[in-house]
Amino acid sequence: MPRRPRPVGGDAANDPHGGDTALARVRALCAAYPETLERASHGEPSWFAGGARQFVMYADHHHDDREAFWAAAPEGAQAALLASDPSRYFRPPYVGARGWVGVWVDLPDVDWERIEQIIDDAWRQVAPRRLASTLDPG
Repeated sequence: MPRRPRPVGGDAANDPHGGDTALARVRALCAAYPETLERASHGEPSWFAGGARQFVMYADHHHDDREAFWAAAPEGAQAALLASDPSRYFRPPYVGARGWVGVWVDLPDVDWERIEQIIDDAWRQVAPRRLASTLDPG
């Protein structure tokens, strides 16, 4: 199995942008990938692989009263996640038609291990091959 980068500093509590919040945890997971840039997109924090291709967008009450993030996903992942647990996953507006998945992070029992996998899949979906190869040597 390819290795995933670990967030620098070990946990989101060290994040200067907000401490141990869902946003801070998502930010730390995304920022751990090589050449990832964060910038606002549609008024929300978003992360771009290689500085150009968006792979995650945070949604802090963006179209509703919930907190979530939207992530690029491999073909079939959106349908599988929605079928497995519609209380955790949803089809986000705009990018849902392209297979992206929405993940609620305002639940009392957020599955951060699964979120780490979803973010890893998202980054690998859009990262240039030269970047992806830095995580998958050989």
